[in-house]
Parts: sequence; C-alpha cells; structure tokens
Amino acid sequence: MVPTKQPPHHLNQCTFSSNHAPPGVKTAVQTVRIYDVVLHENPLAPYTASSILAPLLVVIGATMAKEGIEDWRRKRQSILAIDQKNKNKEYVGMLLDIEANNRKVNVYTENHTFLETRWRSLRVGDLIKVYKDEYFPVDLLLLSSSYEDGICYVETSNLDGETNLKVKHALDITSSLHDDSSFRNFKAVVKCEDPNEDLYTFIGTLYYENQQHPLSVQQILLRDSKLRNTDYVYGVVIFTGHDTKVMQNSTDPPSKRSGIEIRMDKIIYVLFGTLITIAFIGSIFFGIETKNDIRGGKLRRWYLRPDRMSVFYDPKRATLASFFHFLTALMLYGYLIPISLYVSIEIVKVLQSIFINQDREMYYEETNKPAHARTSNLNEELGQVDTILSDKTGTLTCNSMEFVKCSIAGVSYGRVVTEVERALIKQKRDGDTSNDAEESSEAAVHLEKSIKGFNFKDERIMNGQWVHEPNRDMIQKFFRLLAVCHTVIPDVNKITGQISYEAESPDEAAFVIAARELGFQFFERTQSRITLHELDHRTGKMVDRSYQLLHVLEFSSSRKRMSVIVKNAENRLLLLCKGADSVMFERLSKDGWVFESIAREHLKQYAEAGLRTLVVACRELDEKEFQSWEQEFLNAQASVTVDRDALVDAAADKIERDLILLGVTAVEDKLQKGVPECIEKLAKAGIKIWVLTGDKMETAINIG
Repeated sequence: MVPTKQPPHHLNQCTFSSNHAPPGVKTAVQTVRIYDVVLHENPLAPYTASSILAPLLVVIGATMAKEGIEDWRRKRQSILAIDQKNKNKEYVGMLLDIEANNRKVNVYTENHTFLETRWRSLRVGDLIKVYKDEYFPVDLLLLSSSYEDGICYVETSNLDGETNLKVKHALDITSSLHDDSSFRNFKAVVKCEDPNEDLYTFIGTLYYENQQHPLSVQQILLRDSKLRNTDYVYGVVIFTGHDTKVMQNSTDPPSKRSGIEIRMDKIIYVLFGTLITIAFIGSIFFGIETKNDIRGGKLRRWYLRPDRMSVFYDPKRATLASFFHFLTALMLYGYLIPISLYVSIEIVKVLQSIFINQDREMYYEETNKPAHARTSNLNEELGQVDTILSDKTGTLTCNSMEFVKCSIAGVSYGRVVTEVERALIKQKRDGDTSNDAEESSEAAVHLEKSIKGFNFKDERIMNGQWVHEPNRDMIQKFFRLLAVCHTVIPDVNKITGQISYEAESPDEAAFVIAARELGFQFFERTQSRITLHELDHRTGKMVDRSYQLLHVLEFSSSRKRMSVIVKNAENRLLLLCKGADSVMFERLSKDGWVFESIAREHLKQYAEAGLRTLVVACRELDEKEFQSWEQEFLNAQASVTVDRDALVDAAADKIERDLILLGVTAVEDKLQKGVPECIEKLAKAGIKIWVLTGDKMETAINIG
C-alpha cells in the first residue's frame, strides 16, 4: 500500500478541565461580579478586591464541583449500561482507560510479518489484521477476510445503536488475499475523500495492477465497530485519530441550563440596571454638592478628600469627581446583586436529585431500576414539559417485527388478530373484563407457540397447501421474491444445523423467516449467489434452487425501495423489487395494474390494523436491455465525484420500471409493555406527543 503516510493522532480523554473551566461564569450574577472585582483594583475601592473575589470563587468552585461529579457519574453509568448490555469487559476496559490508544493490533511490517503495535502508532497506509470479536482501531479499507469471497460481518451498535449485523465485502480483485504471505508483493494506491462525519457514504478509488476500482461504504470498516462471525480480516488504514468518522461526529456536550436559570439571569440584569441607576442619580447629586462645596475659599466637606489623590474630590473639577463617585457607588451597592442566591439554588438542586433518586414511587421493580437525576440543572424543567418528541420504532414499539398478513394476487391471507384490532374490539365491548382476560390468556399462549418474526396463520397456504390455490404461480413468485430480495445473512448452527438470520432491519428478517416457513428456505449466500431450499409444487419435494446475484440496488430513505437483479436456473434475468406503496405503484407496467385497486384496499386495511406494509413487484429483463443498463450502472459506481450516489440512484431508477405487481406484505411491531397506559396518562396531563415514523399515516394514528 503506497498512500502518503500521516503522523499518528493521539486521543486525549482528559478533557474535563478544558470543557468545564468557566461553567459558573456563564451566569449573569457571576459576570457582574467579575466586573466588580476589576473595579476594586483601584484606590477608589472602599474595601479590598479579595472580599468580592472570595465568594465568587466559592460559587464557581461549587458549580464546577457539582457538574464534575455529575459528569463522572454519567460516565460511570454509561459504562455500567454497556457492560450489562454487551457483557463485554474488553470494551468497558477501553472506556475506563485514560489512554485507549494503548490497545494493540497486528500491523504488517517491512519484514513481511504481522507484529503487535499500539493503536496510537497506526499511520495511514498501514496494513493491519483484526480478529473475530475485536474492535476496529481506525477506519479501514477491507481487502479480504477469512471467507473466500471476502465478506465479513460487522456490528455497529457503538455507532448507530443497531445490534443487527451488517455485511461488508471486499473488492473481487483483493478478496483472494487470504493469508499473511499474500501481501509480500502487494502494492496499491488509494485515493479517497477528505475526512468527514458521514457514516453512510464513502467515495474513493483503489489503483491496483494498472486498474481503477471504485470504492464505496461497503468496503469501509469504521472505528469502534466490531468484527463478528468472521475469523479475521485484512485492511488498510485510511483515517486515524480525529480523522475517523466516529471522531468527526463527536462534539462537546452542551451546557444545559433550565428556564428558571435563564429567568434569574434576566432578573439579575434588571437588578444591575437598578444598581447603575441608583449610582448614577447619586453621582449627579454628589457632583452638584461638590461644585457648591467651597465657601470663603475653604472646603466645607474637607473630610471627603482622600489624603493623596485630590482629584477624587475637587470642587473645581466637580464633573470628574462625580464620575469617580459613580464608580465608588457601584462598588458600595454591589451587594444588591445576590451572589449567595446561586449557591442556595445549587444546594436545593442537589437535594432534589437525592430525593428523586430515593423516591420509591418512581422505582421500577421488574428491572430493578430506580429513577436517576442525571443532570440536576434540569430538575425543575420536568414540571414544565408540555410536548414530548419520540421515535416510534424501538421506542414506543418493541422493534420486533412479525409477519402476520399478506395480499397476493388480490387475495388477503392471514387470520391473526393484531394488537390494534384487539384494542378496538375491547372498546366496542365497553370494557368487558372477563372477555379481556380470556383474550389476554389466549394471546399469551399463542405467542409462546409462535416463531420469532412469524405470527402468520392461514391454512390455505401453510404446510404446502399453497400449491392447491388457483393463484399458486403468483404465490410462488411472491415468496421467492421475499427469500431472494434482501441483504440478510444466514447463520447455520454447526451442531443443530438450524439456520438463524442476521438482518440490517427486523423487517427483512421477518420476510425471510416467513418465506422459510411457507416452503422457501434461504440458507446460503455469497457475493455472487443466493441458494434456496424450496418446495417444488410439481413433485411435492424440497429441492435446491440457486440464483446468480448480479446487482443489489440498495434501500435508502430517498428511494424507499430496494431491488436485486438475479439470473435463475433457466438463465432468465429477473428484477425483484419491494418498497413503499408511494413509489411502487407508479412504477407498475400497464399489464401490472391488474390487482392494484384490491391491493390498495388491503393496504388501507392493514394500515388501520397498525401494520407496516410494503409492496412487492417484479419483472423479467431483456438481455440487451440489461447489458445496456449495466454499463451505465457500473460507470455510475465507478464515478469518484461527490454526486456518485445520485448517479447510481438515477441508473437504478431507469431499470426499476414496468413492474408486475405480486402483492403486499404486512408486519406487526407490537407496542412495548406499559406504553398505552403511559400515553393515556400523558394525554390526561395535557402533554402533547409528537411521533417520528416512516410508517403510513393510518398506521401511526392507530398505533397511537
């Protein structure tokens, strides 16, 4: 690897003093007092500056101590939370380390061997080897892995909170570098974008063997993500230290201030204005009296003149004497500003936090979690909350998707009653508690028997009965699409032989599980092939069926859909697509609208039942059309300009046309326990709830 090397970056975690040195000075009273201290450093001062400085230092010191202790407690709780969640002592130890960069990683040396080197010594261009369950110390370009096709599995929970594994894959040109000796004669150059905070895009080019190979985020392994289900990977360092994307995203925590503190500052400014007014009026009268103070050539109030500085009290220069009296008055009346008030409030906040932490009424016994005031500055804000902004998926809901219904060729399948439908039935029964209890027990038994991600019941198509349906060809295409159009990773248990799935989203896992339970089992994936174990409706036996994976047109929030282009065993090119109804219906061909009106009606019914819906469609591609499009798509992928993603999306948009509608999927994401009761209490308290969701409006309303 031959890019220009940069000096290593060292991360210093001891940033408390720089972040908290002036926190107390942010209040108006302390700002005023600092000016007061400055005024006392002159002969006019009626008393020494230390008498003002001492209480000011006490206030600032108390505030710094309180915020410092709270910061330390928050950090300790975060570490304990990570320990409980991940059960990973290694990562907790990294958080506790003052110098995380003392950790070690294997680096390729000039002697053609890998030696352990500290993180802080890594430089751009270094070739490193990371093993299973280790964290990546820097941003890496994936060259190869323990898998033959160069894929690896990565957990990014420390970056985006997602525990689902993500697939990364090396370029075909480097995926064959499987052992240490492969890099003896390896030389390449990487040109890439400048360091930035975007975790989901990357633009670069690998120059290797006189060829250019475009790089994307699929080849990038980010710092603080973890290698999973892969024995090892080889990668080249592209960003280190503060240039890594995770560090580019880190910002200093804001200093949070409550509404009462802000209001008190305004009151202090009013008091300060009053102080200036009093001092100003007093200085005017003082100037008038000073000008008339000489009678018979003698000073009437001679005792007001200082011993050495006559300029401070000179009837001949009454205006100047009046100004100096104004400054003296500011210092004398300075105690009009109540500096002790802030100390009293800090003590009150600490006591409030103690009471909150020990409040038995706020203790949750099931998880053994008491209430905890993490930032005492905001205690009083709790009683002034009038709006709550919340995400839906994973916050209000369990983020555990279950395939419950579907519509295929205009026929709706699935007889399970959803949580929302059950709630509507209860409302109609006017609170019949006996029926409610009976329903709850039935639901509990049903959940125990159901498969995770699959809560579908319909004897018409289960247990292979779909082969007797009049629209069996459409059913076969529908579930084949669910089994092929995804980025799910199969994980085969070597002991039991059972297959589990790792998906980027629980929706995709639910689709693949549903396809498996209905006779289309996805069990193997490489970069170029997907293999199913499916039911042959002609023979009634399970057979293996492989699809050559040509391209994956990935999902994005702007596209609202994903597609795969595959070639089946009969050498037919197929485009398989699934996405939101808002973008899918407009892409149907004239012949693909046959079941559209019925599908729209089913979509509405599913949304009203609180289900998340997707539209499923496909088309067969002509070989010439595909070859022409593929060249344009590859050129877009090879682009190294900032608008590469836009070019790729534009190319994908051209092929995702003239689709044939197959049907609609519907998955349920149940509300977390206690959420309905919580929402009801908040509504009674007059608190508004705003929910952020990508679901249809009907789904969001009925879930709430």
